[in-house]
Amino acid sequence: MDVHLVDGTYELFRHFFAAPAARDVNGQEIGAVRGVLTSVLSMIERGATHIGVATDHVVESFRNDLYPGYKTAEGVPPELLSQFPILEQALEAMGVVVWPMVEFEADDALASAAARSAADERVTQVMICTPDKDLAQCVIGTRVVQLDRRRNILRDEAGVVAKFGVKPQSIPDYLAVLGDNADGFPGIAGWGERAAAQTLSQYAHLEHIPKDWHAWHPSIANARRLATSLFDSWDDALLFRTLATLRLDAPAFQTLDDLRWKGPRASFEEQLRIMGSPDLFRRARSVMEPSKSAQTTRGV
Repeated sequence: MDVHLVDGTYELFRHFFAAPAARDVNGQEIGAVRGVLTSVLSMIERGATHIGVATDHVVESFRNDLYPGYKTAEGVPPELLSQFPILEQALEAMGVVVWPMVEFEADDALASAAARSAADERVTQVMICTPDKDLAQCVIGTRVVQLDRRRNILRDEAGVVAKFGVKPQSIPDYLAVLGDNADGFPGIAGWGERAAAQTLSQYAHLEHIPKDWHAWHPSIANARRLATSLFDSWDDALLFRTLATLRLDAPAFQTLDDLRWKGPRASFEEQLRIMGSPDLFRRARSVMEPSKSAQTTRGV
């Protein structure tokens, strides 16, 4: 079986800024929610059987305690933030497993779910549906891959190396020196994409980089300047790597059977009526009808 793990936070942001605004019968903005539901349902219509969605129920996480500059909800439009609990409730009513993160982040839930899925021998492939570069660290060969559904790009381990210049296990180190504006940490002065790729392709982790720049691989340009900057900011580099490292102990599923889509719950129809989207309920129900028909045929 294939397992699809969806970055619900990314999807909600994407649809908020791309889809038309819309309000439900109570005047609540739900345009992005409607877009995500349509997107997830289309995955099911195309054959996804085991699916889980992770969301940032609260933007802040344990990482804010480690670094005061880490990302917060400041600046996020209230009309977007208000749709997170609505999306979580609607997905659950659709019959899709949802992991709303509070202490952890959605990326941690996806990383945890990917690791657990990959450990099950019944799984053919795990697809982490997000373009977020943080999740590249979870890629394993062709077994755990990243799927950018908007651009239709499937990135396996070779694809990660082609894009970033380093292997998946070096992505946290790569982000530590490069920085991540989206997450709110600056990286190490003087380190850009080329320097990070050249260095970490030779030395997989920060601890492997020689302190004496004379010992650095000759392919690395500006070794003296990079070494000085890195080791003068060594504690920061280690902290930034911790921020960039996804946790594998976030709450996720107990067994793969938890991820199997078995159809919408009874409450789904009413929720979609409030949203003014009865067509989504009809589509979800139509997906189940061939399945029930096949089960009846097998029974006969």
